[in-house]
Amino acid sequence: MNNFQYCTPTRILFGKDVVDKLPEVMRPLGKRVLMTYGSGSIKRSGLYDKVMSLMKGFEVYELPDIEPNPKYTQSVVPGVKMCKEHKIDVILAVGGGSVLDCSKAIAAGACYDGEPWDLITYKVRTQAALPIVDIMTMAATGSEYDCGGVISRSETNDKVGYIDPHLFPVCSLLDPQLTFSIPPKHTRAGIADAMNHIMEQFFTEPYSLLNDGMCIAGLKSLMYNAPKVMANPEDYDARAEIFYTCTLACNNIFSNGNGRSGWPMHGMEHALSAYYDITHGEGLAILTPRWMKHILNEKTVGRFVTYGTELFGIDSNLDPMVIAEQAIQKTYDFFKELGLPMTLHEVGIDESRLGEMAHHVAQNEGLDKAWAPLSEKDILDIFKACL
Repeated sequence: MNNFQYCTPTRILFGKDVVDKLPEVMRPLGKRVLMTYGSGSIKRSGLYDKVMSLMKGFEVYELPDIEPNPKYTQSVVPGVKMCKEHKIDVILAVGGGSVLDCSKAIAAGACYDGEPWDLITYKVRTQAALPIVDIMTMAATGSEYDCGGVISRSETNDKVGYIDPHLFPVCSLLDPQLTFSIPPKHTRAGIADAMNHIMEQFFTEPYSLLNDGMCIAGLKSLMYNAPKVMANPEDYDARAEIFYTCTLACNNIFSNGNGRSGWPMHGMEHALSAYYDITHGEGLAILTPRWMKHILNEKTVGRFVTYGTELFGIDSNLDPMVIAEQAIQKTYDFFKELGLPMTLHEVGIDESRLGEMAHHVAQNEGLDKAWAPLSEKDILDIFKACL
């Protein structure tokens, strides 16, 4: 195992009706609150009214309409401006991972006198951030339990992962009931996203038996419960287990001591959703089996054998390459049966900009240093296989 440092300061309140505890969570953090949220689903569900009722006695300012793949110019910059103008004490993010990712960038930008993009792109080291509390309404990104987020800048087709210890939420309130109303499209995509978070940590070396066990258990949990919530969106136990697994999946707890993966599938998908603004989890589902097939070789096959035998129960007496190929096919089949799109054409992407995107990924994502290194040609070949 490699040396590692691990600290997760975020307090988790998990379960039915934990949102009722919001006032006691917020009081120590200040009175002037910036409430961030998306396009209005929290108003349709009644959550907005509930939160505003709980926030009586606080001075609440609102930043609505944060989009999926949150945008720097449209949301981060206005949010930073509001924080400075109104002397905000604490940010309350209500919604899915995109709302929270955006709020993290706002929290840091509010404590910086320069251009917030300098922080997001690591030109300047983050020194401070406003405290953040979140009420999550979607199980997917795990942003509620990590110190990172992803911000898009449409003008340059950049989608940047921004990670810094100052960005951990102070407290995350997670009620699985709030995920009941998530549309099937986003439920599927969230599950695919969380599965890929785990896979990005699994496919690397060195690794440990402990981490492998946690990764496989996390994948089994998601795959077992996914059909349940698709059949019955209000299956509380299934929703709860998915939610908790998603929360842990991006926190590094599954990979402490492992080697560097490079997160190649996320690196490639960032281009797809930056250029075409597609749903992140759908892009990952399309890429995952094609990446697996592309990097399968004598060096990597051992990880696929463990993946295939432990996750899918494939006969360990078979030839290692046969096990790997069956595991890749079963991964594809699971995503397909869940109802996810499995080609780029299905999400509106043709071959016209594949070369441009492959070049962008090769220049910006460092995948030549991933566990299974990818050149620009490798990336382009994977994109082409996804058509």
